Amino acid sequence: MAEIQFCRGIKESVVPDIKVTRSRNLDGGTATFYFDGPDALASDSTVEITGMYLVDDEGEIVSRDVKGKFINGKPSAIESKLSMNSAAEWERFIRFMDKYAEENGLGLDKKS
Repeated sequence: MAEIQFCRGIKESVVPDIKVTRSRNLDGGTATFYFDGPDALASDSTVEITGMYLVDDEGEIVSRDVKGKFINGKPSAIESKLSMNSAAEWERFIRFMDKYAEENGLGLDKKS
């Protein structure tokens, strides 16, 4: 089980585009998640977005850097950034992403 939540306990069904960069010294990195039309922004949704939670069998990884994107005054997307400041945080993120990718049919597109 690996899922992304914007409110604890409520799974986000929209699979995001994810861009990952690793720091030059390999001690961490940054992941940017872009959700186009997420459930959390649906017109009938009453959930309060409190952060982005990456939840799996090991626990959760939390990011509070969550921003809404609006088109003509209506919410349309969510962008969230996760910063990893150590090799241990990076490895934990990679373990989560391996599980999430397998469950959601994601592939890796390496850019040189």
